[in-house]
Amino acid sequence: MILFTHHNEWSKLLESYVSNRGSVGYVPTMGALHDGHASLIERAAQENEICVMSIFVNPTQFNEESDLVAYPKTLTEDLIIAENAGCDFVFAPQAESFYNGRIESTSVDYGTLTSSLEGAHRPGHFDGVATVVRMLLNAINPHRAYFGEKDFQQLAIIREMVKREQIPTKIVGCDLIRDKDGLALSSRNVRLSPKGRQNALAISQTLFQLQPKVEHSDPKLLSNWGMRHLEQQPGIEMEYFSIVDAETLAPATSWNRPTRALVACWVEGVRLIDNIALS
Repeated sequence: MILFTHHNEWSKLLESYVSNRGSVGYVPTMGALHDGHASLIERAAQENEICVMSIFVNPTQFNEESDLVAYPKTLTEDLIIAENAGCDFVFAPQAESFYNGRIESTSVDYGTLTSSLEGAHRPGHFDGVATVVRMLLNAINPHRAYFGEKDFQQLAIIREMVKREQIPTKIVGCDLIRDKDGLALSSRNVRLSPKGRQNALAISQTLFQLQPKVEHSDPKLLSNWGMRHLEQQPGIEMEYFSIVDAETLAPATSWNRPTRALVACWVEGVRLIDNIALS
């Protein structure tokens, strides 16, 4: 496995080696890798001749400077995980050089996709996400790019961006990976104390309780139930709980189309998100 820290180095490799060796599968990450990332790398390696992963903690998608500073940085451990999962190349640029000295994002507006849920609670977040993913796709030029469904809204926005801008990369959504206790895997989980982690289990447990209730309730009532139920759990500070149309992310009005329950909350000052398919 080879590590690249500058775009120019990768561009030279792309011209001289990668472009002649078949399909490129790409996994974008911000490091602090866990089994969820490893599953993306493994799939990219299985479905392509070359697997590339990026490690880039993108400053333009953080709303709070403290959150950016606190984000775990574990490059040495990340490289071991990536290599064991089958990664061939790692692209880990510095922010200043990657943004050419101008660390700023371009605004995106995809209606409900960008304005609801995360978009409403984290203004500018998806501007940063879309900007950096666009830059990374243009730099790496992969045939396929792999994103986990834990960041379900992000996945929907990236698909829309690639469609609108006609970027020649297939976006592949991959299943959300959970720990044995049901907690959605996240790089932020390491910041939880044992008690905080125990409290955080209420998030997935609440989501799991929704599925048996679908045939007996409408989406709005079930969404209200989920919000109230989580609000009553110890150590949970709610942001949102919503059952939405899985394609548009508008509030679901029936179960006739694919629906998804999405939740965001805080535990011990750590922001956690999760989701589950309902129909």
